[in-house]
Amino acid sequence: MKFYPKELSWLSFNERVLQEAADSSVPTIERVRFLGIFSNNMDEFFSVRVADVKRSIYYARNQSEHDAAAALMDAIQRKVVALQEQFERVNKDVFRALAQKRIAIITEDQTDAFERKWLTNFFRERVKRELIPLLINQQTDLVRAINEEATYLCAEISNGEHIRYAAIELPTDNIDRFVVLPRQRGATVKKVILLDNVLRLCIHDLFTNIVPAEHIRAFSFKLTRDADYRLPHDIDQSVLERMEEGIRQRLEAEPVRLVFDSNMPPAMLRFLREKLKLTTHDSVVAGGRYRNTRDYIDFPNLGHKSLEYKPFEPIRHASIQPNENIFTTLSRNDILLFYPYHTFDHLTEVIRQAAYDPHVQSIQICIYRVAARSRIIRSLVEAVNNGKKVTVVVELQARFDEEANIEWAKYMTQEGIRVLFGIQGLKVHSKIILIKRFEANTIKRYAHIGTGNFNEKTAKIYTDYGLLTAHTELCEDIEQVFQYLESPYRRFKFNQLLVSPVNTREKLEFFIDREIETAKQGAPAEIMLKVNNLVDEAMIIRLYRASRAGVKVRAIVRGMCALRAGVADLSENIEVISIVDRFLEHTRVYCFHNNGEQRVFISSADIMTRNIDHRVEVGCPIHNTNIRKQLIDIFELQWRDNTKARIIDAAQTNAYRPRGNKKKTRSQKEVLQYLQRSSSS
Repeated sequence: MKFYPKELSWLSFNERVLQEAADSSVPTIERVRFLGIFSNNMDEFFSVRVADVKRSIYYARNQSEHDAAAALMDAIQRKVVALQEQFERVNKDVFRALAQKRIAIITEDQTDAFERKWLTNFFRERVKRELIPLLINQQTDLVRAINEEATYLCAEISNGEHIRYAAIELPTDNIDRFVVLPRQRGATVKKVILLDNVLRLCIHDLFTNIVPAEHIRAFSFKLTRDADYRLPHDIDQSVLERMEEGIRQRLEAEPVRLVFDSNMPPAMLRFLREKLKLTTHDSVVAGGRYRNTRDYIDFPNLGHKSLEYKPFEPIRHASIQPNENIFTTLSRNDILLFYPYHTFDHLTEVIRQAAYDPHVQSIQICIYRVAARSRIIRSLVEAVNNGKKVTVVVELQARFDEEANIEWAKYMTQEGIRVLFGIQGLKVHSKIILIKRFEANTIKRYAHIGTGNFNEKTAKIYTDYGLLTAHTELCEDIEQVFQYLESPYRRFKFNQLLVSPVNTREKLEFFIDREIETAKQGAPAEIMLKVNNLVDEAMIIRLYRASRAGVKVRAIVRGMCALRAGVADLSENIEVISIVDRFLEHTRVYCFHNNGEQRVFISSADIMTRNIDHRVEVGCPIHNTNIRKQLIDIFELQWRDNTKARIIDAAQTNAYRPRGNKKKTRSQKEVLQYLQRSSSS
């Protein structure tokens, strides 16, 4: 088998996240939050990737395609069950670790009389008014009624021999999931009870004098839906209207997964399966007592500050001086920012200064995801007020950010910004900015080309590169990208940039083939890749070809990897590792040996078919010698990681890289120290 199934590889990645939760060297509260990240990832996996496999089964063109998709679904379900069991073991271990730190997660059965009285009052005063149980009968359309974002308890209400069921949505939008109990005199342990258990404790209070009940018991469940939608083609509708209609489809989309409390009575589970119209191709997964454990991401630290990672203070880039005009700085040299190690304030300062610099004439930017309170958008609005021409390309189909981007598009349009929606059929995923400034009787261009979103929040936890440059040819190409977004029917030739879907595949093939020819001539040849996902089969085949020719290939892949590394006569010259640590590895870097004169690129594109052929992505060559060296140095630091690096072998077993007698190396810590030295030198 030449390729490892990408869906199973994604599950392998999420297993690495779970390994972080299981790692006792990780601060305890952070371990809880990694459990939340694992759960959040799993929700997205089912709504996107499993839903896609399910469609492949239903719409297979022939029996062979159907059987292959069905076999993959079976393999996914087996792996999911194994991961769920692993999650429950790790969850119990983490709760024990919290208890050792005098933070106890308790159930309703573990409360004393004082706590039960306090919780009953809390329920009646705060919780009850938020609850409206859904009494399920023959006419209830449970598929339509259930909110996949929510946590539910299914209540079995017994009155004599009559049994009925109700679904109760936990009001976590208005009440914290984690209820901190008041500490009693002399107590040394801080107790936390989940809102789920508050409801279980007081559930009779909810139905008394309304629904007859002699006995009530409740068990958690969660539904996941297909996240895909089809945009209507009504020509009388605007782009925004069609997107809004498409998003409404998601609220009623078909279920793909039901996760439930393993103690749920069989009759209740059968009832839910029937009302949710689940098929044999849908995942029905038994779990522990709690659902929607992605809420663990926001678990509060009730103990010592050492239970969390030490607060991180981003460093300022040595070339950016306070009170200096940023365009004067960029006229001297290119600047590479590396978030979150460098402060994102540097980039917001570029837009802020551009908004009122009298010499700036226009600002163009592509927006994929932005923060809820975006300083960048605020600066763009002020730029319009200052008479600048501002154009924003908004990607409305940024998955799970569609509604936010629709609202941003409306707001910016109202504020006088020219808003474009890119190219039909192609997501605009590029991370580019172009600023035109009038200098010395001519227009000078300044650009940003990056690997990550213009999002102040994620820039604190995602690692991303951003190049600020006034390089003439790069800026001319960036201007062409914006022209391409407005007029995709025209032919464009990009002299410097890798632009998907125009030339990225062609350029990458060229650089790989050149390494192959170099190796055949007996000269050193090497390819280094740092990406989130490596799954495009045509590119993988080319890398296999390079390996067989003697090209050394090293890849750092955070997520999915369909390439099977280290296989004799196929990929024996290819090594792949994955790093999962405090920050989410998000950079994309391509490096080619090029006969000793290395060609280095940063890019918004992963090595995926969608990024190369079906999105607008931008990759940028690094011309500055010092920046090129810095990127290579950082790659080598990451490659030497023997603390958080896992080996991605042909079977993707997620073994940690053995340390042996070598010095302990944790790349994210080493990179910070490297950049601190660079900043102070």
